[in-house]
Amino acid sequence: MARDRTPNTRAPIRFASALTFETDARMAALELGARIKRALEGDRVDLALVFATSHYAEEAHALLDRVRDALSPAVLVGCSGEGVIGPEREVEGEQAVAVVAGHLPDVELRSFNLVPAEILQAAESPLELEKVIHTPKDTRAFILLGDPFSAQVDGLLRAFNIVHPGVPVIGGMASGARTPGEMALFCGDHTFRQGAVGVGMAGSIDVNVIVSQGCRPVGPLFAVTAAEANVIAELEGKPPLEQLQAVVAELSEDDRALLRNGLFVGRAIDSSKEMLGRGDFLVRGVVGVDRGTGSMAIGDFVDQGEIVQFHLRDAVTAAEDLEMLLSPQSFFGRPSGALLFSCNGRGTRLYDHPNGDISAVNAFFAGMPVAGFFCAGEIGPIGSRNFLHGHTAVLALIRPGSPRDRD
Repeated sequence: MARDRTPNTRAPIRFASALTFETDARMAALELGARIKRALEGDRVDLALVFATSHYAEEAHALLDRVRDALSPAVLVGCSGEGVIGPEREVEGEQAVAVVAGHLPDVELRSFNLVPAEILQAAESPLELEKVIHTPKDTRAFILLGDPFSAQVDGLLRAFNIVHPGVPVIGGMASGARTPGEMALFCGDHTFRQGAVGVGMAGSIDVNVIVSQGCRPVGPLFAVTAAEANVIAELEGKPPLEQLQAVVAELSEDDRALLRNGLFVGRAIDSSKEMLGRGDFLVRGVVGVDRGTGSMAIGDFVDQGEIVQFHLRDAVTAAEDLEMLLSPQSFFGRPSGALLFSCNGRGTRLYDHPNGDISAVNAFFAGMPVAGFFCAGEIGPIGSRNFLHGHTAVLALIRPGSPRDRD
């Protein structure tokens, strides 16, 4: 099912964001609505993204109705999360709602919801995707939010990569529930407990996406010389465990200590590229090692012939990585608004202080309207393809753009 909003040309792109700790759904919506409307100075709300902590699970639909009444948005999507992110604060362990809303003239918005059967169909036959989302060919970006229990998002993202090549898909998987049916996905005036929801944005809008995987490579590059499915049998003709032991022997004591945080393998997005560094790898966790054969299983499929490199992760590296990716964005001016999707393994579980990711964002763009949530899997592009990640921070920076000619 898809819904749309046709563009208007009354004013430039504007965003506003707000965070409330009000536990009553009606009062929370009134507070958010007042703040958003005041910041937009009466401009129509074309798009609203609503992120509510799982404390609202039982009254999720009541909250949705109240927010819709308060904002009257043309298009609304959102979901529940273990924690939410507001303009200046990351909320963990407390009840809260975060909203970012935009007035988007000359931008066509098309929201959609996908039931699990439609997601599976798109994964198996990618061209079926357009039959259910009906988005324009000049779509600049998609926001996608899914239920981790019922949405086969890896396959869905492959369909997006085929049908809309090079178009970023950003978002994350709802979090904060242990059993199926407890997550809430918002789309229009409906609350869904499975599947996925999203919105496509076309027209005069630019969306720059940062995917901070918070890792740094260690040791040399290796060619995969034998692999099956997600198991690497050989790196440069030797068992991966043997190659890893050689890498560890050369690490500093501090870096060896980081192995307690887990070991990761980066898959080169383009193995033909001569120089590979941060940002050139899709990082996946090592999920098992066979000490008998020395083979290594990772959280992704691996192809023989591709280039990989071991990676380490810690709070310092995560902060440095996000700052390094943010730095060049300052040359393009302050964005109109932003969305931040952080792994629920980040926050105070990663940093030794609160507000780790949002503080880095605000250091570059103070006062920028932004909201998001802590995800059970983050969605964003590496290179020209979209992937489902873990332990990442995905930041979408939204600016006015020039309309493209339509086919």
